[in-house]
Amino acid sequence: MTAYAVAHLRSVDFGDAIAEYLTKIDDTVRAFDGRFLVHGTDPHVLEGEWPGHLVLIEFPDLEGARGWYDSPEYQEILPLRTENSDGSAILVEGTAPGYRAAGYLDKISGRVNSER
Repeated sequence: MTAYAVAHLRSVDFGDAIAEYLTKIDDTVRAFDGRFLVHGTDPHVLEGEWPGHLVLIEFPDLEGARGWYDSPEYQEILPLRTENSDGSAILVEGTAPGYRAAGYLDKISGRVNSER
């Protein structure tokens, strides 16, 4: 199932370190069949506040996303970003084809019933 690396970068110091990170990240992503879906665009905020930017990278599966993040090549350049930005990053698995939001009710209903 498709998985995503998601980063909410609230602020970034666009200096030499970030420039180096940006020139090197593509090869690390490509090595795990990843691709950028969202990167460097200004969000159109509809509700609440959203300081900063969103980065969304798609991978074929969670194993590939984790492999990319944990790879020596990515870990080598990661401090270039983390030491020059304020943000959060997560890996998340996507939904199966045909997924319907109402199906989530079954999942949480089972959780609620098991807690009683």
